[in-house]
Amino acid sequence: MTDTSTDEENRRGGLPGQSRGEAVIAGLIDWSVRSKFFVLVCVIFMAAAGILSVQKTPLDAIPDLSDTQVIIRTDFAGQSPQIVEDLVTYPLSATMLGLPKTKNVRGYSMFGSSFVYIIFEDNVDQYWARSRVLEALSTVQGDLPAAARPEIGPDATGVGWVFQYALKDDSGRYDLSDLRSLQDWFLKFELATVAGVAEVASVGGFVKEYQVLVDPNRLRAYDVPLSRIAAAVRGASMEAGGRVIEQSETEWMIRSRGYITSIDDLAQTVVYAAGGTPVLLSDIAEIVEGPELRRGVVELDGEGEVVGGIVVMRAGENALRVIEGVKKKLEELKPGLPEGVEIVTVYDRAPLISGAVNYLTE
Repeated sequence: MTDTSTDEENRRGGLPGQSRGEAVIAGLIDWSVRSKFFVLVCVIFMAAAGILSVQKTPLDAIPDLSDTQVIIRTDFAGQSPQIVEDLVTYPLSATMLGLPKTKNVRGYSMFGSSFVYIIFEDNVDQYWARSRVLEALSTVQGDLPAAARPEIGPDATGVGWVFQYALKDDSGRYDLSDLRSLQDWFLKFELATVAGVAEVASVGGFVKEYQVLVDPNRLRAYDVPLSRIAAAVRGASMEAGGRVIEQSETEWMIRSRGYITSIDDLAQTVVYAAGGTPVLLSDIAEIVEGPELRRGVVELDGEGEVVGGIVVMRAGENALRVIEGVKKKLEELKPGLPEGVEIVTVYDRAPLISGAVNYLTE
Protein backbone atom coordinates (compact mmCIF):
# COMPACT_ATOMS: atom_id res chain seq x y z
CA MET A 1 0.00 0.00 0.00
CA THR A 2 1.10 3.64 -0.69
CA ASP A 3 0.79 6.50 1.83
CA THR A 4 -0.92 9.23 -0.23
CA SER A 5 -0.18 11.98 2.35
CA THR A 6 3.55 11.23 2.16
CA ASP A 7 3.46 11.34 -1.63
CA GLU A 8 1.66 14.72 -1.50
CA GLU A 9 4.28 16.16 0.89
CA ASN A 10 7.07 14.93 -1.35
CA ARG A 11 5.42 16.59 -4.36
CA ARG A 12 5.25 19.89 -2.36
CA GLY A 13 8.93 19.68 -1.64
CA GLY A 14 8.47 19.06 2.06
CA LEU A 15 9.70 16.27 4.22
CA PRO A 16 7.56 13.59 5.84
CA GLY A 17 5.97 14.89 9.02
CA GLN A 18 6.20 18.57 8.06
CA SER A 19 3.17 20.84 8.28
CA ARG A 20 2.06 23.04 5.39
CA GLY A 21 3.58 26.19 6.98
CA GLU A 22 6.92 24.49 7.56
CA ALA A 23 6.92 23.29 3.98
CA VAL A 24 6.33 26.83 2.69
CA ILE A 25 9.22 28.20 4.80
CA ALA A 26 11.50 25.38 3.61
CA GLY A 27 10.56 26.13 0.00
CA LEU A 28 11.25 29.83 0.49
CA ILE A 29 14.67 29.10 1.95
CA ASP A 30 15.46 26.74 -0.91
CA TRP A 31 14.40 29.36 -3.49
CA SER A 32 16.51 32.04 -1.75
CA VAL A 33 19.58 29.83 -1.87
CA ARG A 34 19.07 29.22 -5.58
CA SER A 35 18.33 32.94 -6.35
CA LYS A 36 21.18 34.68 -4.58
CA PHE A 37 21.42 37.62 -6.99
CA PHE A 38 17.72 38.48 -6.75
CA VAL A 39 17.81 38.25 -2.94
CA LEU A 40 20.86 40.54 -2.83
CA VAL A 41 19.06 43.15 -4.98
CA CYS A 42 16.03 43.00 -2.68
CA VAL A 43 18.22 43.48 0.41
CA ILE A 44 19.97 46.50 -1.14
CA PHE A 45 16.63 48.02 -2.15
CA MET A 46 15.12 47.50 1.31
CA ALA A 47 18.22 48.96 3.00
CA ALA A 48 18.09 52.06 0.80
CA ALA A 49 14.37 52.47 1.48
CA GLY A 50 15.02 52.16 5.20
CA ILE A 51 17.75 54.82 5.14
CA LEU A 52 15.52 57.22 3.19
CA SER A 53 12.62 56.66 5.55
CA VAL A 54 14.81 57.33 8.58
CA GLN A 55 16.07 60.56 7.04
CA LYS A 56 12.55 61.77 6.23
CA THR A 57 10.87 60.68 9.45
CA PRO A 58 9.89 63.72 11.57
CA LEU A 59 11.87 63.73 14.81
CA ASP A 60 10.37 65.09 18.00
CA ALA A 61 10.67 64.21 21.66
CA ILE A 62 7.08 65.20 22.45
CA PRO A 63 4.33 63.17 20.77
CA ASP A 64 1.66 65.32 19.16
CA LEU A 65 -1.61 63.89 20.47
CA SER A 66 -3.61 67.09 20.11
CA ASP A 67 -6.87 67.26 18.22
CA THR A 68 -7.27 69.00 14.88
CA GLN A 69 -8.40 72.47 15.83
CA VAL A 70 -8.69 75.93 14.33
CA ILE A 71 -8.58 79.08 16.46
CA ILE A 72 -10.43 82.26 15.54
CA ARG A 73 -9.26 85.43 17.23
CA THR A 74 -11.32 88.59 16.92
CA ASP A 75 -10.21 92.02 18.12
CA PHE A 76 -13.04 94.30 19.24
CA ALA A 77 -11.16 97.18 20.83
CA GLY A 78 -12.55 98.92 23.90
CA GLN A 79 -15.53 96.61 24.47
CA SER A 80 -16.41 94.79 27.68
CA PRO A 81 -16.40 90.98 27.85
CA GLN A 82 -20.21 90.85 27.88
CA ILE A 83 -20.47 92.93 24.69
CA VAL A 84 -17.77 90.82 23.07
CA GLU A 85 -19.66 87.67 24.07
CA ASP A 86 -23.01 88.86 22.70
CA LEU A 87 -21.84 90.47 19.45
CA VAL A 88 -18.82 88.36 18.47
CA THR A 89 -18.27 85.12 20.38
CA TYR A 90 -21.86 83.87 20.29
CA PRO A 91 -22.47 84.46 16.53
CA LEU A 92 -19.15 82.85 15.65
CA SER A 93 -19.69 79.84 17.92
CA ALA A 94 -23.24 79.27 16.65
CA THR A 95 -22.04 79.33 13.03
CA MET A 96 -19.07 77.03 13.63
CA LEU A 97 -21.26 74.40 15.30
CA GLY A 98 -22.75 73.64 11.89
CA LEU A 99 -19.43 72.76 10.24
CA PRO A 100 -19.02 69.15 9.09
CA LYS A 101 -17.03 66.77 11.31
CA THR A 102 -17.02 69.27 14.18
CA LYS A 103 -16.63 67.66 17.59
CA ASN A 104 -16.66 70.67 19.90
CA VAL A 105 -16.70 74.48 19.82
CA ARG A 106 -15.42 76.57 22.72
CA GLY A 107 -15.66 80.33 23.04
CA TYR A 108 -13.82 82.70 25.37
CA SER A 109 -14.60 86.40 25.74
CA MET A 110 -12.36 88.97 27.39
CA PHE A 111 -11.80 92.70 27.26
CA GLY A 112 -11.44 93.69 23.62
CA SER A 113 -10.81 90.16 22.35
CA SER A 114 -12.67 86.96 21.52
CA PHE A 115 -11.28 83.46 21.02
CA VAL A 116 -13.25 80.61 19.43
CA TYR A 117 -11.74 77.11 19.32
CA ILE A 118 -13.21 74.69 16.75
CA ILE A 119 -12.18 71.10 17.49
CA PHE A 120 -12.72 68.55 14.72
CA GLU A 121 -13.02 64.78 14.76
CA ASP A 122 -10.00 62.52 14.61
CA ASN A 123 -8.17 62.02 11.29
CA VAL A 124 -9.48 65.31 9.86
CA ASP A 125 -6.89 67.07 7.73
CA GLN A 126 -5.66 70.34 9.22
CA TYR A 127 -5.96 72.33 6.00
CA TRP A 128 -9.36 70.89 5.12
CA ALA A 129 -10.58 72.12 8.52
CA ARG A 130 -9.09 75.58 7.98
CA SER A 131 -10.76 75.92 4.59
CA ARG A 132 -14.15 75.01 6.10
CA VAL A 133 -13.67 77.63 8.81
CA LEU A 134 -12.73 80.29 6.26
CA GLU A 135 -15.88 79.52 4.27
CA ALA A 136 -17.99 79.89 7.41
CA LEU A 137 -16.25 83.17 8.31
CA SER A 138 -17.19 84.65 4.95
CA THR A 139 -20.88 83.99 5.66
CA VAL A 140 -20.93 85.29 9.24
CA GLN A 141 -18.80 88.38 8.58
CA GLY A 142 -21.87 90.49 7.82
CA ASP A 143 -23.42 89.70 11.22
CA LEU A 144 -20.40 90.98 13.16
CA PRO A 145 -19.79 94.62 14.12
CA ALA A 146 -17.83 96.68 11.61
CA ALA A 147 -14.99 97.18 14.11
CA ALA A 148 -14.62 93.43 14.77
CA ARG A 149 -11.83 91.82 12.73
CA PRO A 150 -11.81 87.99 12.93
CA GLU A 151 -8.75 86.05 11.81
CA ILE A 152 -7.72 82.41 12.12
CA GLY A 153 -4.63 81.35 14.00
CA PRO A 154 -1.52 79.71 12.52
CA ASP A 155 -1.59 76.16 11.18
CA ALA A 156 0.08 74.76 14.28
CA THR A 157 -0.75 72.50 17.22
CA GLY A 158 -0.34 72.71 20.96
CA VAL A 159 3.21 71.29 20.82
CA GLY A 160 4.39 73.58 18.02
CA TRP A 161 6.31 75.85 20.40
CA VAL A 162 9.83 74.60 19.53
CA PHE A 163 12.15 77.58 19.99
CA GLN A 164 12.26 80.86 21.88
CA TYR A 165 14.83 83.63 22.05
CA ALA A 166 15.29 87.00 23.73
CA LEU A 167 16.84 90.29 22.67
CA LYS A 168 19.16 91.95 25.19
CA ASP A 169 21.04 95.23 25.17
CA ASP A 170 23.71 95.36 27.87
CA SER A 171 25.08 98.65 26.55
CA GLY A 172 21.94 100.58 27.51
CA ARG A 173 21.77 102.40 24.17
CA TYR A 174 18.44 100.90 23.14
CA ASP A 175 15.26 100.76 25.19
CA LEU A 176 12.49 98.16 25.09
CA SER A 177 10.58 99.99 22.36
CA ASP A 178 13.64 99.96 20.08
CA LEU A 179 14.18 96.25 20.70
CA ARG A 180 10.51 95.52 20.01
CA SER A 181 10.70 97.43 16.72
CA LEU A 182 13.81 95.43 15.81
CA GLN A 183 11.94 92.21 16.54
CA ASP A 184 8.74 93.19 14.69
CA TRP A 185 10.30 94.71 11.58
CA PHE A 186 13.48 92.69 11.13
CA LEU A 187 13.82 89.36 12.93
CA LYS A 188 10.17 88.34 12.71
CA PHE A 189 9.94 88.66 8.93
CA GLU A 190 13.27 86.94 8.31
CA LEU A 191 12.51 83.96 10.55
CA ALA A 192 9.09 83.53 8.95
CA THR A 193 10.88 82.48 5.74
CA VAL A 194 12.37 79.38 7.39
CA ALA A 195 10.76 76.20 6.09
CA GLY A 196 8.25 74.73 8.54
CA VAL A 197 7.72 77.90 10.60
CA ALA A 198 4.04 78.77 11.01
CA GLU A 199 4.40 81.91 13.12
CA VAL A 200 6.94 84.02 14.95
CA ALA A 201 5.16 85.66 17.89
CA SER A 202 6.62 88.80 19.45
CA VAL A 203 6.35 89.21 23.22
CA GLY A 204 7.52 91.84 25.67
CA GLY A 205 8.71 95.37 25.15
CA PHE A 206 6.68 98.35 23.98
CA VAL A 207 4.95 98.79 20.63
CA LYS A 208 5.39 102.37 19.44
CA GLU A 209 2.32 104.34 18.40
CA TYR A 210 1.17 107.92 17.98
CA GLN A 211 -1.28 108.83 20.71
CA VAL A 212 -3.79 111.68 20.39
CA LEU A 213 -4.65 112.96 23.88
CA VAL A 214 -7.82 114.99 23.39
CA ASP A 215 -8.52 117.87 25.80
CA PRO A 216 -12.26 117.80 26.67
CA ASN A 217 -12.32 121.51 27.48
CA ARG A 218 -10.83 122.54 24.14
CA LEU A 219 -13.05 120.00 22.40
CA ARG A 220 -16.13 121.73 23.85
CA ALA A 221 -14.73 125.20 23.19
CA TYR A 222 -14.34 124.46 19.48
CA ASP A 223 -17.64 122.55 19.45
CA VAL A 224 -16.09 119.54 17.73
CA PRO A 225 -17.49 116.00 18.17
CA LEU A 226 -15.05 113.22 18.94
CA SER A 227 -16.10 111.38 15.79
CA ARG A 228 -14.72 114.24 13.68
CA ILE A 229 -11.34 113.88 15.41
CA ALA A 230 -11.26 110.19 14.52
CA ALA A 231 -12.26 110.92 10.92
CA ALA A 232 -9.60 113.61 10.59
CA VAL A 233 -6.87 111.30 11.88
CA ARG A 234 -8.05 108.49 9.62
CA GLY A 235 -8.13 110.75 6.57
CA ALA A 236 -4.79 112.38 7.31
CA SER A 237 -2.76 109.25 6.55
CA MET A 238 -3.92 108.56 3.01
CA GLU A 239 -2.65 109.01 -0.51
CA ALA A 240 -4.68 110.00 -3.54
CA GLY A 241 -3.80 109.01 -7.08
CA GLY A 242 -4.42 111.10 -10.17
CA ARG A 243 -4.07 110.59 -13.88
CA VAL A 244 -1.04 110.57 -16.16
CA ILE A 245 0.06 113.72 -18.01
CA GLU A 246 2.08 113.35 -21.19
CA GLN A 247 4.64 116.06 -21.71
CA SER A 248 7.57 116.02 -24.15
CA GLU A 249 7.00 112.33 -24.87
CA THR A 250 7.24 111.65 -21.14
CA GLU A 251 4.48 110.44 -18.86
CA TRP A 252 4.20 112.16 -15.50
CA MET A 253 2.12 110.41 -12.83
CA ILE A 254 0.20 112.67 -10.46
CA ARG A 255 -0.41 111.68 -6.86
CA SER A 256 -1.01 113.34 -3.52
CA ARG A 257 1.36 112.20 -0.78
CA GLY A 258 -0.30 112.14 2.63
CA TYR A 259 1.16 109.39 4.78
CA ILE A 260 2.04 110.48 8.31
CA THR A 261 5.72 110.06 9.10
CA SER A 262 6.15 112.18 12.23
CA ILE A 263 4.29 113.82 15.10
CA ASP A 264 4.47 117.16 13.31
CA ASP A 265 2.55 115.76 10.34
CA LEU A 266 -0.22 114.63 12.67
CA ALA A 267 -0.23 117.95 14.56
CA GLN A 268 -0.80 119.87 11.32
CA THR A 269 -3.89 117.84 10.45
CA VAL A 270 -6.89 120.07 9.80
CA VAL A 271 -9.97 119.06 11.78
CA TYR A 272 -12.31 121.63 10.26
CA ALA A 273 -12.41 125.27 9.16
CA ALA A 274 -14.18 127.79 11.43
CA GLY A 275 -15.06 130.88 9.42
CA GLY A 276 -12.23 130.23 7.01
CA THR A 277 -9.69 129.65 9.78
CA PRO A 278 -8.43 126.04 9.95
CA VAL A 279 -8.57 124.32 13.33
CA LEU A 280 -5.61 121.99 13.64
CA LEU A 281 -5.42 118.78 15.63
CA SER A 282 -2.72 120.35 17.82
CA ASP A 283 -5.24 123.04 18.84
CA ILE A 284 -7.54 120.43 20.35
CA ALA A 285 -5.28 117.60 21.47
CA GLU A 286 -1.73 116.80 22.47
CA ILE A 287 0.06 114.36 20.17
CA VAL A 288 2.79 112.21 21.70
CA GLU A 289 4.67 109.04 20.88
CA GLY A 290 3.93 106.38 23.46
CA PRO A 291 3.59 102.63 24.02
CA GLU A 292 0.61 100.49 23.14
CA LEU A 293 -1.42 99.08 26.02
CA ARG A 294 0.37 96.03 27.42
CA ARG A 295 -1.22 92.91 28.88
CA GLY A 296 1.98 91.30 30.13
CA VAL A 297 5.77 91.50 30.41
CA VAL A 298 8.74 89.25 29.60
CA GLU A 299 11.62 88.90 32.05
CA LEU A 300 14.86 86.98 31.69
CA ASP A 301 16.71 85.39 34.63
CA GLY A 302 15.35 87.98 37.05
CA GLU A 303 17.59 90.68 35.56
CA GLY A 304 14.85 92.80 34.04
CA GLU A 305 12.53 93.03 31.07
CA VAL A 306 13.51 91.89 27.60
CA VAL A 307 11.90 91.44 24.20
CA GLY A 308 11.31 87.88 23.08
CA GLY A 309 10.29 85.87 20.04
CA ILE A 310 8.49 82.53 20.00
CA VAL A 311 8.90 80.26 16.96
CA VAL A 312 5.87 78.06 16.31
CA MET A 313 6.22 75.07 14.00
CA ARG A 314 3.63 73.97 11.44
CA ALA A 315 1.64 70.83 12.17
CA GLY A 316 3.36 67.64 10.98
CA GLU A 317 6.77 69.23 10.33
CA ASN A 318 10.13 67.86 11.42
CA ALA A 319 10.82 69.72 14.67
CA LEU A 320 14.56 69.07 14.63
CA ARG A 321 14.93 70.33 11.06
CA VAL A 322 12.87 73.44 11.79
CA ILE A 323 14.98 74.28 14.85
CA GLU A 324 18.20 73.82 12.88
CA GLY A 325 16.85 76.14 10.19
CA VAL A 326 15.93 78.79 12.77
CA LYS A 327 19.38 78.64 14.37
CA LYS A 328 21.07 78.95 10.98
CA LYS A 329 18.93 81.95 10.09
CA LEU A 330 19.67 83.65 13.43
CA GLU A 331 23.40 83.24 12.84
CA GLU A 332 22.96 84.92 9.45
CA LEU A 333 21.01 87.80 11.02
CA LYS A 334 23.37 88.51 13.91
CA PRO A 335 25.75 90.70 11.84
CA GLY A 336 22.78 92.95 11.00
CA LEU A 337 21.92 93.67 14.63
CA PRO A 338 22.87 97.03 16.18
CA GLU A 339 26.04 97.10 18.22
CA GLY A 340 25.43 95.88 21.76
CA VAL A 341 22.26 93.91 20.96
CA GLU A 342 22.52 90.14 21.28
CA ILE A 343 20.19 87.17 20.80
CA VAL A 344 19.92 84.80 23.75
CA THR A 345 18.38 81.35 23.37
CA VAL A 346 15.71 80.83 26.00
CA TYR A 347 14.11 77.54 24.94
CA ASP A 348 15.46 74.98 22.51
CA ARG A 349 13.86 71.57 22.06
CA ALA A 350 16.70 70.23 19.89
CA PRO A 351 18.84 68.86 22.82
CA LEU A 352 15.80 67.01 24.15
CA ILE A 353 15.11 65.47 20.74
CA SER A 354 18.76 64.51 20.19
CA GLY A 355 18.96 63.01 23.67
CA ALA A 356 15.87 60.89 23.08
CA VAL A 357 17.20 59.65 19.73
CA ASN A 358 20.63 58.82 21.19
CA TYR A 359 19.01 56.95 24.06
CA LEU A 360 16.99 54.81 21.67
CA THR A 361 20.04 54.26 19.46
CA GLU A 362 22.19 53.02 22.32
